[in-house]
Amino acid sequence: MVIGGSYALWEQAKPKVEADINFSILATENSQNLGARWKPFLADMEKQTGLKIKPYFQTGYAPLVTAMQFGQTQVGWFSNKPGWEVASTGKAEVFLRSSDPSGVDGYNSVVIVNKNSTLTIDELLACDRTKDFGMGDASSTSGTLAPMTYLFAPRNINPSNCFKTVRSANHEANVQSVAAGLLDAATNNSTSLQILGAQDPRLIGKVKVIWTSPTLPEDPIMWRKDLDPVKKKKIKDFFLSYGRQGDKAQQDRERAILASLSFGLFQPANNDHLLPVRQMQATEDLMQAQQSGDVGKISKAKEAFDAIQAEAEAAKSRVLPLLPTTPTEGYAVEGKAVKK
Repeated sequence: MVIGGSYALWEQAKPKVEADINFSILATENSQNLGARWKPFLADMEKQTGLKIKPYFQTGYAPLVTAMQFGQTQVGWFSNKPGWEVASTGKAEVFLRSSDPSGVDGYNSVVIVNKNSTLTIDELLACDRTKDFGMGDASSTSGTLAPMTYLFAPRNINPSNCFKTVRSANHEANVQSVAAGLLDAATNNSTSLQILGAQDPRLIGKVKVIWTSPTLPEDPIMWRKDLDPVKKKKIKDFFLSYGRQGDKAQQDRERAILASLSFGLFQPANNDHLLPVRQMQATEDLMQAQQSGDVGKISKAKEAFDAIQAEAEAAKSRVLPLLPTTPTEGYAVEGKAVKK
């Protein structure tokens, strides 16, 4: 669906600026200082690669997928589900993944309620159609796919039949709505709550978490497969060097910039990184097929589920080694030593 009507959507939302690299960024918050937070990182990318970098901010996932598919952006930060959507077109691939500055590898989908609410997750899922609920974008891993896979589908719950209203919005809008009492509960994720908490502690103090998902993989960084190999090397070297290079002062500065974006040091990755989200989607599809009772749908969903499980098992033998995460360790990028 995203790809089917993508060209018309792209014509409405395409980035206008000529650059060596148009870099797409998912704006999960409507914060006015989003550009200011990204500015130091993008400036360093320009300086260290010698390439002209222009950001392409979008609060919706579909424009990011469309822009990458049609070559109007060349590199971008994606959530896992839309990352798979663009990878499945054959036009782009994962080459890195992010990490969390805390050192914890992964993040969680959550359900939040107002701080003063006594609502429990069991009460929320009573499905008496009296509650107003907030979901994320339809392509959001933590805002929609994870709660559908881990919360609703195992209980045979369709949110549209469970709640009085179901609204879709970005993470910040959902927090604001829950804090203001406009929604009884909403999805979000642990990273978004950390970012919003740093920006507006009073706002985040008005909500609390009542459900947490299993750990989700960190977000991928992707590029067009047809991007100039020279540009690819410059971009990859920049990401893998950032926060690891130079003296302590430089490392501290770069790590602080990454932390302001809720990133730790980047790690090598490939499309295998998207296997967990594909497994989640296959699990949800199978559960929905089983709930339908349609033998044909069940058989097709089971075949797809088994195929992705086998692919994930095979991927275990080709896991990429991690690069150092401590500032005192050196490492090599493309055979070139990086000073400690």
